[in-house]
Amino acid sequence: MSGPRLLFAVVVRSWWGSSEMPKMRFLLRLLTLALLCCLSLLWWGHFLRSHPPQRRGDLEADMKDDLPLTLDTLLHVQQLRKKTLRSFCSKTAKVTKLPTSQQQAAEVLSRIAVSTKLDFLYCQVPAIGLEIWEWLLEVLEEKADVTLEVPVRQPQQRGLQKRLSEYNLTAMEAMLRSYTKVLFIRDPFQRLISAYMQRLADGLTFKEFIQSILNRGPQNASMEWKPLVSLCRPCLIQYDYVMMFGFLNREVHHLMRRMGLPMDFHLPEFTDSQIQSTYSWLSEQLLSELSLKERRQLAHFYRWDFAAFRFSSSLLWDLPSTEGSK
Repeated sequence: MSGPRLLFAVVVRSWWGSSEMPKMRFLLRLLTLALLCCLSLLWWGHFLRSHPPQRRGDLEADMKDDLPLTLDTLLHVQQLRKKTLRSFCSKTAKVTKLPTSQQQAAEVLSRIAVSTKLDFLYCQVPAIGLEIWEWLLEVLEEKADVTLEVPVRQPQQRGLQKRLSEYNLTAMEAMLRSYTKVLFIRDPFQRLISAYMQRLADGLTFKEFIQSILNRGPQNASMEWKPLVSLCRPCLIQYDYVMMFGFLNREVHHLMRRMGLPMDFHLPEFTDSQIQSTYSWLSEQLLSELSLKERRQLAHFYRWDFAAFRFSSSLLWDLPSTEGSK
């Protein structure tokens, strides 16, 4: 018999030949250790299921649909979004100062709408689900105070809101300093799908629609799918709130309370979270129609939006961008 086997046999014989009490204590310790290991594994499994791994900077993980949104959570998420935005602006050569020319300033701020009733500004972006929001603001502009009727009625006039570009340069600068500024954002790929759904009458397939956008490039892009960074100038305008599509129904309630609406006000129901669920399935179907090259070109098309807002749940998020035909 070899050395190790002989040593093992001697140890076993000596252990079994000893008294029963030490063996019982050893067995009890062994069983206790095994039980503790099982409990630890069960707890760790539960922890992993309830705390899935998050990508670094994944802001949407803090905004679960099944949890109520508290004011503290909202402010925490706002801090994260604005921190990401500030980091982006510090690393790029985007416009950070308002032009001194009235005409140039008006062009830069052409998408910024003004609510003089609530003293705030927001960027008007097509295909981002702001219809209910704009309807609400127009109702408030008609009223002498900020109270709301239930249910909220249709505004008697449309287009009551003014653009910041309609004011003179001095007023623009004053409003940018003193008004609360709100930015609404949405996954770029879902914005594209929304724009495509509205243009189905054009008779293009989704692939043809995307190819036409890529051929034009960002400089000639329609407002419906132009990158948010180009539309809303987030490095020039220091937005106080960055509101994400998919969470508007909860975020806007807190925002409007902070803007001066009474605690017992009733807002229209935002349906963006339900739309978000539908688009999650639709996005996968339409993405499958695009080649890998086209997907990478889209990622490059919206590269500034991804850097500024980290749409980590977007299907274009992890794709390395490709410019032109590279």
